[in-house]
Amino acid sequence: MNDSPVPNDSLSALDERTCRLICPVAAAMVGVCLTGISLLRVATAVRRQGTIADDLLSIDAVLFLSATLASYFALRVQSHARLHWLERIADRAFIAAMLLLTLACFVITYALSR
Repeated sequence: MNDSPVPNDSLSALDERTCRLICPVAAAMVGVCLTGISLLRVATAVRRQGTIADDLLSIDAVLFLSATLASYFALRVQSHARLHWLERIADRAFIAAMLLLTLACFVITYALSR
């Protein structure tokens, strides 16, 4: 029995819309992380001083890739249960990646201001 006031079809449609939003944004964010890593490599080569920010961005790219793949596969499955499960994974990976990206931005700002 479903305790939700929204019918199951509406939940599936909501999850599908969420996946359609997460997939392209998370994929683009992988590119942002790679660009950030490249820029940090140039900056650290010039300054001859390393930073942990490129490591954070590498982990972040993997999290964004996980969100992208989970949302992509959620759109491809036929099972509503699997759709909800993959959508939750995509959602959590995306939020974790955005939080880590924010942390990396603070590290980059601090490292480049010294």
